[in-house]
Amino acid sequence: MKEIFIVLTYSGTALSTLIKKFTKDEFAHVSIALDENLDEMYSFGRLNPYNPFMAGFVREGLHCAFFRRFNNTNAAIYSLQVENSQYDKIKNTISIMKKCNSPYKFNIIGLFGAGFNIRIKQEHSFYCAEFVKYLIDKAKIENDLPEVIKPEDFKTMNLEMKYKGKLQDYDISRYLEVAV
Repeated sequence: MKEIFIVLTYSGTALSTLIKKFTKDEFAHVSIALDENLDEMYSFGRLNPYNPFMAGFVREGLHCAFFRRFNNTNAAIYSLQVENSQYDKIKNTISIMKKCNSPYKFNIIGLFGAGFNIRIKQEHSFYCAEFVKYLIDKAKIENDLPEVIKPEDFKTMNLEMKYKGKLQDYDISRYLEVAV
C-alpha cells in the first residue's frame, strides 16, 4: 500500500474568492501530492504566480512561487491509502503529462460550467478538480465523486485528515508518528 495526498487550498486570489463565494465552500482549489512533504504536488492552475490568465498543468509544492506569493493560503491536507498499482498508474499518468505538457490546457469553460452544474469537457483540458478526479478514475480508485466536480467533493472519499491550517505552517515532521 502507498499513500497519496489530496490538498485543498484557498489562496485569496480573485478567482479563488469568486469560486469560494459561488460554491460557498471553504476551499477553492485541489491538488494531488505523491509524497507527504508535498514536494511532488500537481494540479491545473496558474503557470505564473503573477498572471492569472496563463494556466495549465502545474507542479506545485510548499515552496513553489505561487504559494510563496500567496503565503496566507489556507489548506486541508488529506491522505488516502491506495494499492501500489494505483499509485504507479497516477505517477505514470503525471509523468506522461509532464513530458507532453504543451497539449494540456486549463479548462476555464469547464470551470464556469461546473458553477452551473454543467460538465463541459475539452480534450487535454482540465480545471483542478477535474484533473484530480481524472487521475483517481484512471487509477481505478473506488469513489462516488460526481461528474461535475468541485474541490470539496473529494471530502466524500475515505480520506484521513493530516493537517488543517496555513499551508506555510505545514511541517510534516510534526505529524509523523515516531516509531519506538
